[in-house]
Amino acid sequence: MQLKKNSSIQKLRGAYYTPSDLARMMVGFATQRSFSSVLEPCCGDGVFIDCLLEQGIQNQTAITAVEIEPDEVAKVSEKYSDNPRVQVLCEDFFDFYKRQDGSKYDLILGNPPYIRYQYLTEKQRAIQSDILISHGMRANKLINAWVAFLVACVHMLSDTGMIAFVIPAEILQVAYAEDLRLYLANNLDSLTLITFKQLVFSNIEQEVLVLMGEKSSGNKGIRIIEMEDLEDLHKHDVDDYQFGELQHVKEKWTKYFVSSDMEVLQNIRNDNRFISFSDYGIINVGITTGNNKFFSIDESIEKEYGLSDVTLPLIGRSSHAHGIYFTESDWKQNRKAGKRAMLIKFPDTPFEEYPESYVRYIHYGEENNEHTGYKCSIRDRWYIVPSVWVPDAFFLRRNNLYPKFVLNACGAVSTDTMHRMKFNDGIIADDVLLSYYNSVSFAFTEVCGRSYGGGVLEILPGEMGKIRLPRITSNVESDLKKELLAFIDQVVRANEDIEIALDMVDRRLLIERLGISEGICRQCRDVWKRLQLRRLTRGG
Repeated sequence: MQLKKNSSIQKLRGAYYTPSDLARMMVGFATQRSFSSVLEPCCGDGVFIDCLLEQGIQNQTAITAVEIEPDEVAKVSEKYSDNPRVQVLCEDFFDFYKRQDGSKYDLILGNPPYIRYQYLTEKQRAIQSDILISHGMRANKLINAWVAFLVACVHMLSDTGMIAFVIPAEILQVAYAEDLRLYLANNLDSLTLITFKQLVFSNIEQEVLVLMGEKSSGNKGIRIIEMEDLEDLHKHDVDDYQFGELQHVKEKWTKYFVSSDMEVLQNIRNDNRFISFSDYGIINVGITTGNNKFFSIDESIEKEYGLSDVTLPLIGRSSHAHGIYFTESDWKQNRKAGKRAMLIKFPDTPFEEYPESYVRYIHYGEENNEHTGYKCSIRDRWYIVPSVWVPDAFFLRRNNLYPKFVLNACGAVSTDTMHRMKFNDGIIADDVLLSYYNSVSFAFTEVCGRSYGGGVLEILPGEMGKIRLPRITSNVESDLKKELLAFIDQVVRANEDIEIALDMVDRRLLIERLGISEGICRQCRDVWKRLQLRRLTRGG
């Protein structure tokens, strides 16, 4: 996270101006209809106003432009000083919205600022909170300013109004936007989302999309149009794309990328032959040490400071998980290779009773300011890590090709690079492990997770809990289960294509034993591959 004192003025304002090609496309789509009033809530350099006037909106149309930066207001005002239809206001949009008395606009378009909560003023935070809460949404410190901009603008639309915004693509998937997704579904008849495989803004690593919504439309539903880059805007006609059903739920919109397969996914959710990960046990984030560098140690540190009595075997990252079982042999291999394979767990006993070697390592940490991070600093004793327990299984938080689900076979623990799972009483661990490695569960993993920077798939504990798994029944012979698990483990350890394992499990378990149709397995494999390819392509 970039601190405010080190941020550029542009980043603090969240102002990244819209390319003219993109603005021209948005205006062109919007001006297929007639409008008597237009609002641009953050006009910047005036690119949307330029495009509106270039494309010949009606003479009676009034354009109101709001901009917080006086220099930009002066430039745009001077440019349109002879045009009585254009009114440019030097004002914070939140203040503008607050003082409106039922004003409505037929078209609202623009590129709102992407300002993190911590960079907003107290006044802006209060107004943002009021906007969200008054529309039935939650307000918290994760929410970016563009969310409140969008909500306020939808509220200011006339009964037949239309909105067109450039916004972060995270609207598709992040948890803090789930209320926004439901709000838009409830307040707009149709939604068109245009996404780009290449970055639109070359100076920031921020994936964006174009959201166009109509409050009263002959079209109903949602459509997602995928384009390669801005050049593709000249090659495609938005009207050629069909709308699909828009569900009035908070769920991620990434599922609409596979809209043709949504029915099969929904059927699986309602099929009692499948169960959610969360039904098998408790899923938590891994241990939050507050300083993995200090608490996760290698063999040399353990020996130098005599810490062997206060360390636990650690599975620290993806490269530590060689197969689908994390065994003592795996741990010893990591330890021998010089990896940080031990986690320090100092005892909750008086400091005066600590051996000299423990004290020496703690003092070493303090001399190097290892204790000054937030998580460490709020503890009564910064060197005692809370919530240390041995789970039954691990699930990687951030992943490339696919997440590994790994059984804990050596009493290891994990940091928060992994999630940890404790099974309910009576659950057979191998059954849960086997139930994950198949096309259905991999498809739900991509649908439930979110694309992170660099094409990484990130999955949070609650999202992991929603992944659907086939129930392993008593009809499945124990010899077959052992054979399949050994085969999956072999594929993973050899770093072979995981689809080799999925092919066998799909056929011999799902189709032949559980009665899942071959068509369902094939559709789910396609969903997984399409979503995986999309994020990997965008990650370069």
